[in-house]
Amino acid sequence: MSKKTVRVGVSAVVLVSALSWLMYSTISEGAEYYKTVDEVVANPAEWEGKRLQVHGHVLGDPLVNPSTLEYRFRMHANGQVIDAVYTGVVPDTFKADAEVVVKGRLGDDGKVHIERDGIMAKCPSKYEAEGGGPKIGG
Repeated sequence: MSKKTVRVGVSAVVLVSALSWLMYSTISEGAEYYKTVDEVVANPAEWEGKRLQVHGHVLGDPLVNPSTLEYRFRMHANGQVIDAVYTGVVPDTFKADAEVVVKGRLGDDGKVHIERDGIMAKCPSKYEAEGGGPKIGG
């Protein structure tokens, strides 16, 4: 092999390796798993410390400390329950029985520690048409 072929080959290997490492490090930092409460509760050790989006419903009224805006609440799905902790302002639709998706990490205490602006709540009744919706075809 000529020197030029070796240089091109080594350069290509270095370039591909650097790009692969860059993609891996970028993707692994931003990766989040989307799970339901029952999936997390089934095997908490697997999810501990990982970034998660957890889907469920708020169980009962959330407890709030007005001086710190710390919310403690329970989420449920398919008969399973998990505790969650959040500090900050919550959406208007965040209340008992609201469907929520929270973003955070599962701590070694078994609670989902939600990151800032990590609560997305929806209230389906707010968006449903009155009277069962429009009728099609007469």
